Amino acid sequence: MAELLNGQQRTNMCGELTAEHNGKQVTIMGWVHRRRDLGGLIFLQLRDRSGISQVVFDTDVCDKQLLEKASQIKLEYVVLVSGFVRLRTGNNINRNMKTGEIEVVATELKILSEAETTPFSIGDDGANELLRLKYRYLDLRREGLQQNLIIRSKLCNIVRNYLSEHGFLEIETPFLGKSTPEGARDYLVPSRVHPGEFYALPQSPQLYKQLLMIGGMDRYFQIVKCFRDEDLRANRQPEFTQIDIEMSFVDKEEQLMVIMEGLIAKIFKEIKGMDVQLPLRRLPYSEAMDRFGSDKPDLRFGMEIQDLTSIVKDSGFVVFDNCIANGGTVRCIVAKGLCDSLSRKEIDKLSERAKTYRAKGLAWYGLGKDGVKSSFAKNLTAEKLQEIEKAVGLEQGDILFAVADNYDTTVTTLGDLRCHLAKKLDLIKKDHYEMLWVVDFPLFEYDEEEHRYVAKHHPFTSPKNEDLPYLLSDPARCRAKAYDIVINGDEMGGGSMRIYNRDVQRQMFEALGFTDEQIAERFGFFVDAFKYGTPPHGGLAFGLDRLVMTLTGTENIKDVIAFPKIQNASDLMTEAPSTVEDKQLEELYIRCVSKESK
Repeated sequence: MAELLNGQQRTNMCGELTAEHNGKQVTIMGWVHRRRDLGGLIFLQLRDRSGISQVVFDTDVCDKQLLEKASQIKLEYVVLVSGFVRLRTGNNINRNMKTGEIEVVATELKILSEAETTPFSIGDDGANELLRLKYRYLDLRREGLQQNLIIRSKLCNIVRNYLSEHGFLEIETPFLGKSTPEGARDYLVPSRVHPGEFYALPQSPQLYKQLLMIGGMDRYFQIVKCFRDEDLRANRQPEFTQIDIEMSFVDKEEQLMVIMEGLIAKIFKEIKGMDVQLPLRRLPYSEAMDRFGSDKPDLRFGMEIQDLTSIVKDSGFVVFDNCIANGGTVRCIVAKGLCDSLSRKEIDKLSERAKTYRAKGLAWYGLGKDGVKSSFAKNLTAEKLQEIEKAVGLEQGDILFAVADNYDTTVTTLGDLRCHLAKKLDLIKKDHYEMLWVVDFPLFEYDEEEHRYVAKHHPFTSPKNEDLPYLLSDPARCRAKAYDIVINGDEMGGGSMRIYNRDVQRQMFEALGFTDEQIAERFGFFVDAFKYGTPPHGGLAFGLDRLVMTLTGTENIKDVIAFPKIQNASDLMTEAPSTVEDKQLEELYIRCVSKESK
């Protein structure tokens, strides 16, 4: 039967006790992690989020009643133990535990809560993931998850302290706002008092934070939940957390970037104990794509993309010649020492992988121990092949993979292949961090489905001053005052200087193909605010979840969120989303239709 605390308080967390506490009276509370009954001695391991302490019930100290009570304890019971700390001796010392030099000799035991047998062993991260998510509150008792959430909490405190010291105010913005369908799909919330009308949950506080700058708040930040109704990935959830930042009276990217990289340096110093070399390198978008095939390049290894176009032009190989004649490019990467270890079947799999990026195929050429292995060598002269080898630095045992296609397809395909092969070759150093800013992004990108230009970031990103004349006449030429911070091949945050001039904002909307009616309907309240004096301003948002993933070394975003969703955006624990009563729908003037009728 469960007992009451009756006001008793713990003196220490389980993981705090060390040899310095020897002889002291303590009271600890937690979950029973392990239990051993040796007759005259009963050992318990008591666990809380700080760690584990060993408790011993010894006949030399305990009376018969206390020993009998301890013998009834089962795993995951929640108990209170009072007693004194004594040092362990000899082989009883556990050097692998923070508390391994001591044990608590019990003089009092209270069973605060009993526990049934759990659906899986607590701490077993190999247990079925769906089962662990269904009983997430049990999985949260796992040390790894608890440490991740502790780091997450510490990170939030560092952010708040740093930004406050730099004059930023923490200000909350609304969750219920207006839907602005330009970007990802909104989560909509029906209004009961405005039948047929809907709020949208924020994809980001973008408009609100810019309005705060117009409102004179000068510097703002917020650790804020955001929502996007998108398909999930390993590093994406339908609800996620941003460290959202905006500051006034700046018009150059560098002014904000310097403050933000100082924040990153502080985070890594306090959490990882490492010094970040500042300033971080700056890499133009065009160079990132040329060299790495990605706007979030992983710089922990080489294998950079190399241009073969001028070398193989008019080579007589129809695939290369036709591609170049049609304005395409031929580029490659070199995998060092991989030629003989790759089977033809594995190369064919790489070719299929390339096709997922819309590449027509993957050409390859290697120098194996038994001679040349290639898909195209027979189409080129020996002299041309030697020229290729020399140009790309191909040595015995190496293999190159080439793509011939339009520029975007070629570099993005090779960029993916580069990262894939780096993992296969084990080229990525553990606990090594490469950080950089990617800058000078295109302002627009062409949407083939909509047959129009869309904003590369969002419609409020400022063009480079020197590119303003081309905003309407040549949008493809315009570059943005935008910047992304990238760590180990993952985008950790991104932002831009904002448009604060009414005429430029109007031209931006015009370049995006918005009519005056569409501008008024979607952004009327925001555009109106520009009439009353807008300071130059810029901002950035870090992905908090991704930052914690990087700091903890996990590749699954669910490991850094207390209650995550699964692939289909549902919550196995609460069984959300779920149906609701017809009465609730009637109040919202909503009727559901079946998938079949739709």
